[in-house]
Amino acid sequence: MFQISKTKLCFPLSTFTKRYSSFKATQSVIDKAANDGELRVFIVSGEVSGDNIGSRLMSSLKKLSPLPLRFHGVGGSLMCKQGLTSLFPMEDLAVMGMWELLPHLYKFRVKLKETIDAAVKFKPHVVVTVDSKGFSFRLLKELRARYNRQQLENCPVHFHYVAPSFWAWKGGESRLGGLSEFVDHLFCILPNEERVCREHGVEATFVGHPVLEDASEFNLMRTCKPQELKLEGLSFSEHSIPSVFMKQDSTVISVLPGSRLQEVERMLPIFCKAMKLLKDPFPKLVTLIHVASNSQVDHYIGKSLSEWPVPAILVPSGSTQLKYDAFGVSQAALCTSGTVAVELQLARLPSLVAYRAHFLTELLIRYKAKIPYISLPNILLDSPIIPEALFQACNPSNLASIVKRLLLDEKMRERQVVGAEKLIQLLHPSESRMGNSIHCTGLESHRYTPSMLAASTILSYVKR
Repeated sequence: MFQISKTKLCFPLSTFTKRYSSFKATQSVIDKAANDGELRVFIVSGEVSGDNIGSRLMSSLKKLSPLPLRFHGVGGSLMCKQGLTSLFPMEDLAVMGMWELLPHLYKFRVKLKETIDAAVKFKPHVVVTVDSKGFSFRLLKELRARYNRQQLENCPVHFHYVAPSFWAWKGGESRLGGLSEFVDHLFCILPNEERVCREHGVEATFVGHPVLEDASEFNLMRTCKPQELKLEGLSFSEHSIPSVFMKQDSTVISVLPGSRLQEVERMLPIFCKAMKLLKDPFPKLVTLIHVASNSQVDHYIGKSLSEWPVPAILVPSGSTQLKYDAFGVSQAALCTSGTVAVELQLARLPSLVAYRAHFLTELLIRYKAKIPYISLPNILLDSPIIPEALFQACNPSNLASIVKRLLLDEKMRERQVVGAEKLIQLLHPSESRMGNSIHCTGLESHRYTPSMLAASTILSYVKR
C-alpha cells in the first residue's frame, strides 16, 4: 500500500544530526525520524499546480534526506512518479469558488474523513498540504484535533506550501493568526508574505515562486523574446507539430483554458467563439491548446475539438519542456487566470488573462477583493502589464479584440517583456535572505530552488 523511495544518502546521518544538535530542548524532524529508521511524509495536493509543487518537493526531500522516505496521501501523476500512492484521484478535490463548491460538499466531507483516517494510520512524522487551502486547512485542523482528542502520541509537524492570498481580501491579514493553531510552518512563494505571516504569529519561510524551478531547469532566466526562441530549433517545433502548422506566416496562439473541469467548461466555449472572430483577420491562425493533467479536462477538450473553428493541436501535460517549447513557437497566449500567467511571463510570451465564475462568486469577489487585479504579475508590479478580461468583460468580442492588439501592437508586446524581467527578480529570494537555510543544509547557492529550500526547512525543523 505504501511505497518506500529508494534513495542514496547525500551525507551520513551522523553528520546531519550533529549539524542540528544545538537544539537541546527538542528534536528536529529528521532526528525524530531517525528513531524509526525512515521519514514518513503524508502529502496532499488537490490541483494540477499543487501536483507540480508537491512532486518537486518530494524529489528534493529524497535528494537531501539521510533517511529512506515513505510517502502517502493525495496527489496527481507527477507526485505518483515520485513514489506516492494516491488515496483517490486528485481531481476529486479540484473545485473552486464558494457557490460552485456547494453541490460537492458531501463528497468533500467523505474525502476529508478518508484522508484523516489514512493519515492517522500512516503515523507520519510530517504532514504537508499544498495550496487548495479550503480542503488543506480543514484537513490540518481536524487532523490536529483528532490527535489531541484521542491523545495520540507523536503528533506530526504540519507544513502548508503556498500561503493563502490574505493580501487580496479585505480583512485577510486579521485571519492569519488562527492558522498557528493547526499550521506549524508556512512556505510562502511571494515577497513580503513571510514578514506579514510572522507579524501575525505564524512561522513562515519565503522560498520563492515555483516557476523558478522551470527557470532553473530550462535556463529561462535569460532575456529573450518568443521570436528568438523560435529560432533555437526546439524539439517541439521540429518533432511534435506537423510542419504545415509551423510555416513562417502562421499566426500561432497558445490557449490555456484552465486545470479544473468546471473552469474549463466555463472558459473554453468563450475562447472558442473568440477564435472564430479572429479567423478572418488572421486566416492562417493556429492554436495550441494546453491540456491540464486531469482526465476529465482531457476528455472534455477532446470532445470540444469538433467545434473548434481553426486548426488546433493539443499540448499534453506532464512535460515542462514541451509546455515551454509550445510557448516558444507562439506569438501570443489566451489563458484562464492562474499560475500559468506567471509561466507565460517567464517565457516572455505576451498574453491575455481571462476569468469568469458563477455570478454569485463574482459578486463576492467584487465585494471582498481589495486589489484591482487578478493576475499575479499585475498584482506584484502594481500595474496592468498583462491585459485582463474579467467577469462580464470576458466575452468573445472583447477577447478577440485584445488578442488582435497583442498580435499587432509591438509596444504592447514589448511592455510585457520588460515587465517580465522585473517580475522574475521579485519572485526570487535574495541570497542574503536564504543565507541561514543554505548554510544549515550545505546547499550551494547556484543550486538553490524553492523546493530544495522547502525540503531543507522540513528536515531541520524543530517544533517549538
